[in-house]
Amino acid sequence: MLKGSQSWVFPLKPKILSTGVVGGPFEKKGRLSADFDRFYDDVRMGTDTYEKANRTMIEDAVSIALEKKSITKNDVQFFLTGDLINQITPSSFAARTIGLPYFGLFGACSTSMEGLALSALMVNYHGARHVITGASSHNSATERQFRYPTEYGGQKPPTAQWTVTGAGYALLGNEAIGSAPGPRITSATIGKVIDMGLSDPFNMGGAMAPAAVDTITAHFRDLERDPSYYDLIVTGDLAKIGRLTALDLLQQKGLGIGADQFQDCGLLIYGDDQPVQAGASGPGCSATVLYGHLLNQMRQGTYKRILVIATGALLSPLTFQQGETIPCIAHAVSIEYS
Repeated sequence: MLKGSQSWVFPLKPKILSTGVVGGPFEKKGRLSADFDRFYDDVRMGTDTYEKANRTMIEDAVSIALEKKSITKNDVQFFLTGDLINQITPSSFAARTIGLPYFGLFGACSTSMEGLALSALMVNYHGARHVITGASSHNSATERQFRYPTEYGGQKPPTAQWTVTGAGYALLGNEAIGSAPGPRITSATIGKVIDMGLSDPFNMGGAMAPAAVDTITAHFRDLERDPSYYDLIVTGDLAKIGRLTALDLLQQKGLGIGADQFQDCGLLIYGDDQPVQAGASGPGCSATVLYGHLLNQMRQGTYKRILVIATGALLSPLTFQQGETIPCIAHAVSIEYS
C-alpha cells in the first residue's frame, strides 16, 4: 500500500459510485452551473443564519448522493467531512442529522482530498463497504469569521479570493473492477505542512502554492511517473496568483507541466464577468468542481486520468492576530476512469 515516503496505492481501486453537488445563487451564475445538482435562491437557504445554511448544504448534498445510487444511509459505514467554520460545527451538526459514524476533518481548503484519500484507504482495505466524504464552505459565514462581514462592504486587494458557497459529496464503494466503468481512486499522496513565511491573509494562493508543489513533486517521485501520465493536473484553489507561482516552482524542480495541463478549480468555477478578484477558494471549491464538473468530463471521455491536489491554509483569526505566518498543506488524489 505505501509507495515511497508519503503515497498510498489502492489495488482495489475504490469507485466513486455517485455524487451530490449543491451551490448558492452566485455559483448558479458561474461557468460550471450545468454540473451542479441543485442551487439555492437565497444565501440563507431557508434558515436564519449562514452557518445553518452551510449545514443545510451538507445534508442536501449527502441526500442527493444517496438517492442517485438508490441506497440508504444504513448501507454506509462512515461519514468523513469538514468545513471552515468554528470547530467545523456545520459538519458536526449535519452529522447529527445524518446519523452515521463520523470523522470530522479540518484541512481548510484541502479537506475534500484529505477525506477522499482516507475514504479510499478504508474501502480498499475492507474497513468499510461504503463511505460518504466531501467538504463545504459558505462565503458569508467565512467572511464573517476570517475577514469582515459582507455587510461591511470592505475593500479587498486583487490577490484576494472569493469563498465558494457550495458542498460536494461522493459515495465511495468497493464495486468490483470489471463492472460498469466509472471514476476510481488509484492512489493518494499525503502532504506535509509547508510554511514559507507569508502572512498576508488576502494572498492565500501565493501562500499555498509551495505546499501544492511539494505534494505534486512527492507524488511523481513516490509513484515513479512523470506528468505525462495524467490528462489533467488540477489544484484546488490557488487561483491566478498561486497557479502562476506553482508553475514557476514546478519548472524550477524540473517538472515540465504545461499551462493547459495544469489547471485550478478556483479559476474554473466562476465566469470572467464575476467579481471574484484572483479566483475562488474554500473547501467547497475543489469539492464542487471535482464531484460535479470534472467527473462529468471524465464520463464524457474528455479525461481518463486526473490528479487533483486540494490546498489548504491552516490559519485562524487568532493566529493572524498573534502575528503568525501561514502554514499550508496539500493532498493529492489520482482518479482514473475505468
